[in-house]
Amino acid sequence: MAKAHKDTAIAELKSEFESSSGAVLTEYRGLTVAQVKELRDNLGENTRFRVVKNTLTKRAASEAGVDEQFRDLLEGPSAIAFVRGDVVEAAKGLRDFAKTNPMLVIKGGFIDGQSMDAAEVTRLADLESREVLLAKLAGAMKGSMANAAALFNALPTQAAQLAEALRAKREAAGESAEAPAEAPAAEASAE
Repeated sequence: MAKAHKDTAIAELKSEFESSSGAVLTEYRGLTVAQVKELRDNLGENTRFRVVKNTLTKRAASEAGVDEQFRDLLEGPSAIAFVRGDVVEAAKGLRDFAKTNPMLVIKGGFIDGQSMDAAEVTRLADLESREVLLAKLAGAMKGSMANAAALFNALPTQAAQLAEALRAKREAAGESAEAPAEAPAAEASAE
């Protein structure tokens, strides 16, 4: 590869590293061109799957400041899935494709500057999508607010019921105290 082409490839890879929210490194040895195309289609618009040369990738990763995450993983034929959207969806797409095509091996990667090994990428794929997690959070918050509103509403109601019960008790106690006092007065007037 000519030096100009190498410099261009390194600049493109560096740009991919810098603009991506995450990157997952895979080994694709044994996959056909049709299978790689199918994988690219399955990953969607927010993920770019690129077959890369390790030496160029090491230089681009070093220039982008992510070489620590990839240093040990760049062995053998490598491809990188650069993720610009939801990282969980990309991890699910790679995991699901690897289940049906065992030639695709997930080596690891980085998400938001944190390096991840293959097991962590697989665990990430087990999470629900961002939208589902946000919906669950919103539902939990709404439930908490409804419980708080019911609690705040119950306090004045219970205070009013307690006051009414106390008034009724005092009224009943006042009538029974008056009743014995009236009885001797009624007997005295009868005599």
